Amino acid sequence: MTSPRLAIHDRMVELADATRCRLLSALERQELTVGELATALQLPQSTVSRHLKILADEEWIASRAEGASRWYRRNPQLDADMRALWDIVRSAVGSTPAALQDAARIDAVISARRAGTQAFFATASAEWDALRNDMFGARADLSAALALLDESVIIGDLGCGTGALAAALAPHVAHVHAIDASPAMLSSASSRLAAYSNVTLSEGTLEALPLGDASLDAAVLMLVLHHVADPQRALRDVRRVLRPNGRLLIADMRPHAQERYREQMGHVWLGFDPLELTSWLHDAGFTDVRYVPLPVDPDATGPALFSATARCAVGSRSDSSLRIHR
Repeated sequence: MTSPRLAIHDRMVELADATRCRLLSALERQELTVGELATALQLPQSTVSRHLKILADEEWIASRAEGASRWYRRNPQLDADMRALWDIVRSAVGSTPAALQDAARIDAVISARRAGTQAFFATASAEWDALRNDMFGARADLSAALALLDESVIIGDLGCGTGALAAALAPHVAHVHAIDASPAMLSSASSRLAAYSNVTLSEGTLEALPLGDASLDAAVLMLVLHHVADPQRALRDVRRVLRPNGRLLIADMRPHAQERYREQMGHVWLGFDPLELTSWLHDAGFTDVRYVPLPVDPDATGPALFSATARCAVGSRSDSSLRIHR
């Protein structure tokens, strides 16, 4: 068994080479490739590779593969002896002219990386949205933004349809109650939501929700209110199942004149005027109403949409104000 004194001596031999010290110092500052190290230290790539192998074999550095490149960094899990020895070596060589030159060239290498990124965006800005959508999907940004939700909340997806919204919400919240009046829609939603243990599917109408009083922290009516024969009754029952200060989000159509939707898709309402909707919400026991017209998707063929948010009033408090964002 090797004695601790001999182990330390071996470590001193590993750092006796100036090139290896320069490499280790560089990789403590920044994760770099062999090519970037060769540029920064002005050494042949073969020399850099040879010394990197020694440092890697002795666990001074770690590496990872990314595509065709391998990235190196100082091992973040050095043992106590290695850390103590490196602290001594770093203090001795860190302020030398060579070390300062290395640091300046590393900064130049990083600046070159940024320049490459900036050059890409300078030429790709006009096509960036299409490129990102093609790579990651059109709704990647909104899906990620759902992580801002409190992980402890219980949400009702009321009029859940085939479960697309419930599936987006489920990874970020404590529980989702997905409710719809259509058995066919619920059947499709069941397949989509099978992987989520925190989603409950129930059949029911918005006017008589199959939920207990004050059982939700938030409720969402996503493109469903225009199908409801009695929106005021529905909003009162949504108020019933929300806890005090619970939040309601409604997304639906702005007023339009497409009468054909009544026959083709069973629409009862041709959109909702902000003043009328706000009046209904206040009558149902909501406050702090905010109505925001949403940007029009140039590829969409239907009417323009809005989002409306409101808070479940506490006690008899009511706020008759309306905030409309133009």
